[in-house]
Amino acid sequence: MNKWGYIAMLTFTVVGSFWLEIGLKVGVLRRIKRLSASLLPVALIFLGWDAYAIAHKHWRFDEHQMLGIVGPFRIPLEEYLFFIIVPIASIMTLEGVRRIKRHWPVGDGDEL
Repeated sequence: MNKWGYIAMLTFTVVGSFWLEIGLKVGVLRRIKRLSASLLPVALIFLGWDAYAIAHKHWRFDEHQMLGIVGPFRIPLEEYLFFIIVPIASIMTLEGVRRIKRHWPVGDGDEL
């Protein structure tokens, strides 16, 4: 069961927030350019940090708590998924609150 702990947490995050896309029609996934502009810079920075820390043995991932699928720079699949799923869930939550509160502008430019 330990192998599935990280995936279970990510699944819980998806179930807990991705319903907002349909239920409240937050439209986060429809605005892929805007979403990418939000996700990619931060994900690249933190994945770079992970890669550096792993290479220099500052930290490691417990092999008993991972599925065993490792991507570039010896970063586990779960870690890559974390940097996609958690930020999307955060943005969906913010947009859900904005949808309910109405008229709560947060950088609403349509440039992306």
